[in-house]
Amino acid sequence: MKPQRILITGNMGYVGPGVVRHLRREFPAAELIGFDMGFFAHCLTGAGRLPESRLDRQHFGDVRDLPTELLQGVDAIVHLAAISNDPMGSAYEEVTLAVNYQAGIGLAQRAKEAGVRAFVFASSCSMYGAGGEGAKTETSTLNPLTAYARSKVLSEQELAPLADDNFCITCLRFATACGWSDRLRLDLVVNDFVAGAVAAGEINILSDGTPWRPLIHVQDMARAIEWAISREADNGGDFLAVNAGSDQWNYQVRELAEAVAAAIPGTAVSLNAAAPPDKRSYRVDFSLFRQLAPSTSLNVLYPIP
Repeated sequence: MKPQRILITGNMGYVGPGVVRHLRREFPAAELIGFDMGFFAHCLTGAGRLPESRLDRQHFGDVRDLPTELLQGVDAIVHLAAISNDPMGSAYEEVTLAVNYQAGIGLAQRAKEAGVRAFVFASSCSMYGAGGEGAKTETSTLNPLTAYARSKVLSEQELAPLADDNFCITCLRFATACGWSDRLRLDLVVNDFVAGAVAAGEINILSDGTPWRPLIHVQDMARAIEWAISREADNGGDFLAVNAGSDQWNYQVRELAEAVAAAIPGTAVSLNAAAPPDKRSYRVDFSLFRQLAPSTSLNVLYPIP
C-alpha cells in the first residue's frame, strides 16, 4: 500500500536527507512532511540543493512537543529524531531518555489515536552491547551499555503492545551507519577513519582494534525504511523488530582502519594495544531481514575493499 502522507521526524540530521531523497523518488505522489529542531540545518556538506526542498512542508520544533495536528491525515511516520551521540548521552542521560524514549512513545500513542497506519522506528544494533562471539539475532539477549542503546531497548519494549491490525510498527535495528550525506557525521567509526586519513594522513584507533561492528550505508537505511513503510502485517507481524544490515559487513575495527588505509594511500594506522578492552563489541545476524525483504538487499552496492 503506497502512503499518501508521510511524516519524518529528525529529518535534518545525518540520515534524514537520504531518506527524504529516496522517499521522494519512490513515492512521488506522497506528501512528505519534515519535523526537526534545526540544530544541524547549517551543517551542509556539498549539497547541490537544500535537502528540505524535496519536502512538501518543513516544520520546526522539539519532538517532545510535536503538535498533534501534524498527525492528521498521516499514513506513515518515520521516527528518526534522537540524541545519538554517546558522549552527549553519557553527559545528559535524563534528557536523552526523554527525547529518545519518552517522546517517541508519546508520539506513537498519539499517532495510533490519529489513525496512522505505519510507524517506522529507527532502532539500533547497539542494544546488543557486549555481544560475545556469536552473531546476534533478534531473540538474543540485549545488553545495552550506553544511554542511547538503553533508550532504544525501552522504546521497543513499550512500542510492542501498541501494535495491532490497524497500527503496524517496525523497529529497524540498524547497524552502524556510514557513508556520505548532505549533512555528514564524522563521529561514526568508518566516517571518522576516512576523515582522519584525508585530513591528517593517519587513523588513530583508541582501542586494541578487536571489537566487532556491523555497518550499513545511509542509502541502504533509506531503502530499508521504504520497505518498512510499505510492509503489511502478514510479512513480519503487527510488531516487528528486525536487524537491518548485511552479514558481509560485520567487521572488526582494525579491519575497517586497514580498509580505509588501503583506499587512501599513505595513511598510517596506529593501535592502542594498552587500552582497556572496548566492551561494545557485537556481530549481528541479518538473515531475518533477508527473508522478509528479499528484494531489498543491503550493502551490496558499496563494497569495502
